[in-house]
Amino acid sequence: MKHCAIAGWGTVLPERTVTFGSGDRTVTRHRIADDVSHLDMLVGAAERAITHAGITADDLDLVVAACAAGVQPIPCTAALVQERVAPGARAAAFDVNSTCTSFVTALDVASRYLEDGDHERVLVVSGDVGSRFLDPAQRESAELFSDAAAAVVLTRGDGTQGVLSALQQTWPEHAHDTELRGGLSRFPAQAFADGDPADYLFDMHGRRALMGMLRVLPGFFERFFARSGLTLDDVDLVVPHQASGALGIAMRRIGIPDGKYVDAVAEYGNMVSSSVPYTLARCLDDGRLRRGDTVLLCGTAAGLTANALALRL
Repeated sequence: MKHCAIAGWGTVLPERTVTFGSGDRTVTRHRIADDVSHLDMLVGAAERAITHAGITADDLDLVVAACAAGVQPIPCTAALVQERVAPGARAAAFDVNSTCTSFVTALDVASRYLEDGDHERVLVVSGDVGSRFLDPAQRESAELFSDAAAAVVLTRGDGTQGVLSALQQTWPEHAHDTELRGGLSRFPAQAFADGDPADYLFDMHGRRALMGMLRVLPGFFERFFARSGLTLDDVDLVVPHQASGALGIAMRRIGIPDGKYVDAVAEYGNMVSSSVPYTLARCLDDGRLRRGDTVLLCGTAAGLTANALALRL
C-alpha cells in the first residue's frame, strides 16, 4: 500500500443550467457562466479543499492539475492555480493528463511522492469547461457534458489509508474515436481562419468509442483484480467516470452489480476530468463512503485509456 489520505476536498458546480429534450425525456446540464473562467472554477474547488483540510495554502508542497484540457498551452495549469491559490508556497507544480481519468492518474502519481517522502501535502485539482468546446451539431455530446471542478488535499495519513493498487492501459487504435484536434502544434490557433473550424471543436464517435470500451474492459479489470489481490467483495463502492448513459452496460459487462457503483449520469452527465473526484466528494459528503472503506475509482478516457485505482479511505 502506498500511504495516502484525503485530508480535504472541495467542489464547484455552476448554478447556470441548460435543459435538453422534450416531454418526459429531458436532461439538465451545468454550464459555466460567461463571466467565469475555467481557472476561476479550479481555484474555487482548490480553496475549498484547502480550507476543508484545515491547512493554509502555504503548507502545500506540490500542486497537480489533472484536467483534460488545460487553461492555456504554457505554462502548465497547475502553475496558474498555484499563482492564485498559494503564491507564497514553496511548492512544485505540474500537470497530469489522461483526459477523463486524469484525476485517477494524478492520485496514483501523488501517492508515490507521498510514499517516498518527497512531499507531505499535495493538492490535486481537476475540472473542465467542456461546454466551450462542444459542437452543437453533435447532439450526443452536446447533451452529455456538464462543467464542474473538484479538488483534494492529500497527505500521508496515519498509516492505515492509501492506494492499494492501480492499473492503467491505453489502446491507441481507438485514439481518434474521441478527440479535439485544434489549438496546439497540429492545428495552431493562428491557423484557425484558414482551417476547418470543426478541428477546434470536440469530436466524438460515440458508438465506436462505446464498442471499443466494452471490448477491452473485461480483460482490463481481470488483470487489475489479479494484480491487486482484491476481489469485488473487498470493495465497498465503485466510483466510475460518468462517461455516458451506457454506464450500466459497462458495469454489467465487468460484473459490477447495481447498487455497488454510483450512477449520476442522468443527474449531472459527463464532467470530464472532474467526474470521478466530484462523484467521490459527493459520496464523502453524504456518508456513502466513510473512513476505512475501500473505494474503486475507475473509468475510460480518450486514447482509448482504461484506469482503475483502489483506495482505502
